[in-house]
Amino acid sequence: MNYHFSAHRQVRKNLLEILQNTPKEDLLLIPDGFNNNIYWNIAHCVATQQLLHYYLSGNAFRIDKYWVEQYKKGTFAKMDVENTEMEDLSFLLIETSKVLMKDYDAEFFTDYTPYSTSFGIDLKTIQDAIIFNNMHESLHYGYILAQKRAVLGERLS
Repeated sequence: MNYHFSAHRQVRKNLLEILQNTPKEDLLLIPDGFNNNIYWNIAHCVATQQLLHYYLSGNAFRIDKYWVEQYKKGTFAKMDVENTEMEDLSFLLIETSKVLMKDYDAEFFTDYTPYSTSFGIDLKTIQDAIIFNNMHESLHYGYILAQKRAVLGERLS
């Protein structure tokens, strides 16, 4: 699983770089053709990771429930986000990745409720969930890169 944790840390570093180096107005703009903004996609990754790993294993979230309620699947972008929330998200991107690895190594995930994702993949174990979550976050990273190009195009036109 070390490879999968390493991959997760790298995706999170990529997301953090975008969060910290993209102007706030660009993070919050919903480009034409998209349903959400860059910021929502980043926060959604944190929320979904908690659901896939902690909720489905019968454990409490490692973050405030606010994040899950605001950014889980089916939610929509907030157009006004406080700077303090953005700072909190920066922290959570890295910290939740570290905590996941520690929890896994401590055999914290003893049970797992099987779950069929909307992607068509069945998750039966925490290992399945970790691998799928990397794919999920990478998919959202791709959306974010497309959104960055779209935002730039809208600014230039």
